[in-house]
Amino acid sequence: MFTSCVSSSLINEGKSNKYCQLFSQNIDVISDKMYKPLSLLEGWTQENNELVNNLMQQEAQNALSRDHVHPNVRRCASEFHKLLRKIQGIPAHADHAELELSVVFNSCTCCIAQSQFMEAELLITQAMERFLQVTGGDAGTSDPLVFWRNILKSVGNTALHPFVLYLVCLQWAIWLATCQLKTIKEFLEEMPLLFDSLTGGFGDSCRDKAKEKFLNLPRLVMDPRRLVELLQICTAIAQGAEMLNEGCSSEALSCLQAASTMPAPRALVAYTHFLSGSCLAHMSRPQMALQCYRKALETDSRCLCALYQSTLIYRQLENIQAEIQALRILHSTLLLPSTTEPAVAGTHLLPPSLLLSSQSLSTLLSLPSPLSILFSLALKCVLHGRVSEGVEHYLDLLAALHSEDEHGIRAKTVHADDSTLPKLPRLYLEAGAALLMAQRPADCTALCNEVISTTQDLLPEKVVLEEPEESGLARSGDMKEECETIVEMLLWVAAAYLLQGHCFTYLKDWKQAVTNYTRCINLLVKVCFKKRVTGFQPQVRSADMGVKWGIDLCVLKRLKALSFAGRGISFTQMDHLSKALRDLQLSLQVLPEYVGAGLWCGEVLWRLGRKQEAAACWEKTWSLPTQSLAETFPLYVQEHQWGPLLDSTELRHRVQELYPILSA
Repeated sequence: MFTSCVSSSLINEGKSNKYCQLFSQNIDVISDKMYKPLSLLEGWTQENNELVNNLMQQEAQNALSRDHVHPNVRRCASEFHKLLRKIQGIPAHADHAELELSVVFNSCTCCIAQSQFMEAELLITQAMERFLQVTGGDAGTSDPLVFWRNILKSVGNTALHPFVLYLVCLQWAIWLATCQLKTIKEFLEEMPLLFDSLTGGFGDSCRDKAKEKFLNLPRLVMDPRRLVELLQICTAIAQGAEMLNEGCSSEALSCLQAASTMPAPRALVAYTHFLSGSCLAHMSRPQMALQCYRKALETDSRCLCALYQSTLIYRQLENIQAEIQALRILHSTLLLPSTTEPAVAGTHLLPPSLLLSSQSLSTLLSLPSPLSILFSLALKCVLHGRVSEGVEHYLDLLAALHSEDEHGIRAKTVHADDSTLPKLPRLYLEAGAALLMAQRPADCTALCNEVISTTQDLLPEKVVLEEPEESGLARSGDMKEECETIVEMLLWVAAAYLLQGHCFTYLKDWKQAVTNYTRCINLLVKVCFKKRVTGFQPQVRSADMGVKWGIDLCVLKRLKALSFAGRGISFTQMDHLSKALRDLQLSLQVLPEYVGAGLWCGEVLWRLGRKQEAAACWEKTWSLPTQSLAETFPLYVQEHQWGPLLDSTELRHRVQELYPILSA
C-alpha cells in the first residue's frame, strides 16, 4: 500500500511539474508580448493611424470650406508635422519609405486644407529628395514636369509607386487651387496614363502586399482614388471656364460634356451642365442653353447660377412672363438659409470650393444680391403691366434696405457695396414712379419729399461740366467723379420735383403742378457745359458731351423734356395757351421723339386757331415709332401719360375734316 501511495504521489508530482513548466512558458510568452517594446516603425505607424482616426472622426461631422477650417485640422497638421520630423530625423531607408510618404501625404493634405500651398509643396519636394537618396536617382532640374518624370522613372514598378502617385495627386491639387491650369494640361498630356493604375486599383494591390510586411499599415486621411476623381472633374470644370473666357466656346463645350459623365458629386456635375449652357449661349444657341441650365437645376437644385442665367436667356428671347417667374423663384431661394456644400466621400478635407478658385469660373458662377434680384423683379413687373405686383416688390426692397440685420448693421451699408443695385435716392424715385402708376400719388409725394429733404442742401448754385484736356486726363479723374456725383444728386432732386408735378397733374391741381415743374426746370438749367477749344473756352450747352459724362446727360435731357411738357399741359388746362405752346415746343426741341409733347403741342395750336400747323404736328407725331417702357432709363424718366389724355381718334377726325378745306 505504501508503495502504491508513493507511486501515486510521484505521478502527481510529475504532473504538477509539467503543468508548472507549461505555465511558466506561457507567462514568458505573455510577458514578451506585453513588455516587448514596439519598433520605431511600428510606433510611428501607430501614432500616424491614431492621428488619422481622430481627424476623420472629427472632420466627418464638419463641412469644410475654403474660408473655414476646423481647429482640429490645424492641430492634426501640427502633430503630423512633428511626426514627420521624427521620421526624417534618421537617415532615409527603404523600409521607412512607405510610412514616411504616407505621413508626408497626411501632413500636406492638412496644409492644403488650410490653403498653405507653399508649405505643402515644400514638404513634397523635401520628401522626394529624401526618396531619391534611397533609390539613387537624381531630380536633375527645378522644372516640375521634369522633376516628377525623374521621380516616377526612379520608382519604377516597385511597391512605392502608388505612394509617390499619392503625392503627385497633392501636387496636382496645389496646381489646381493656385490656378496653374497650363502646368496641369502639360503634365496630363505628357503622362495621360499616369493615374490609371491608381484609379484601377493598382494602389490597393500594392497596399495589400504591404500588409504582408507590416501588420499595422499606415493610414491616409483621404482616399486617393476619390481624390483623383475629384481632381479630374474639377480640372475639367476650371479648364472649361478658362476656355469659355478666352472665347473658345466649342472646345470648352466638348471638354465639359465629357466631364459630365465622370463619377462626381451632383454639385460638380451640375457645374458641367451649367457651363455647357454658358458655352451654348455664347454660340447663339439659347434654346439648347436653356436645356443645359434646366439639367443643371435638375441635377442640383442649389445651382442657382443656372437659374439666373436662365432669366437672361428669357430676356433675350423676350419671354417676359418666364423671366419674371424665374426672378421670383431666384429671389425667394436666395432668401432661404444657405446649405453647406456636402463633402465628397473620401475627400472631405479638400472641398471643391478650395480647388475651383479661378477668376474665370468665379465670374461665371457669380450671382447678384437678393436685393438686386428684387429690384430687377420690381422693375420688370412695372414695365410689363404688373404694376401692383411691382409696387409691392419696390416697397419690400425699401423695407429691406432700412431694416437692421442680425448684427445690428443697417442694410444701407450692405447696399452701398452692391454695385449692381441703384443708389438709394434712385430707388426712392423708382418706387415713387411705380406708386404713381398705381394711382397712389400721396405715397409717391412722400417718397419724393424724402429725396428732396436729404439731398437738396448738398447742391451747389451751379454745376459746370468741363471736357478734360488730353494731358490732364489722369489728374482730372477724381474731379470728374466728384462732378458726376454732384450732377447725379441734382438729377435726383429734379426728378423728385418732376414726379411731384405729375402727382399734382393727376390730382388736377394745375397751379401746384406748374410750381413743381418749374422747380425741376430751374435745377436742370444749373448744369452748364464747357468744351475746351484752343485759344478760348466758350460756354456751349450741348448734349454732344454725353459721351464724356455718360447716361446722366441723357437723363437730364429727358427730365427737361418731361418737365417742359408737364408744365405746358398744366398751362393748357389753365388756358394759358401761349405759355403752354412755348413749353411744349421747348420739350420737342429737347426730345423730338416725345409723342405726348407732340400731341399736346398740336392741341394747343388747334385751340389757337393754327389748325394747319396742328395737323402737321399731329401727323409728324403719329409717324414716330411707338415708344414703350424699357429698362434703358430709370422708370421716372419714362414716357408715361400721367395727366389728362387726348383721344387720338378724335384728333384724326379733326385732321380728316380739315383736309377737304385745304384741298378747296
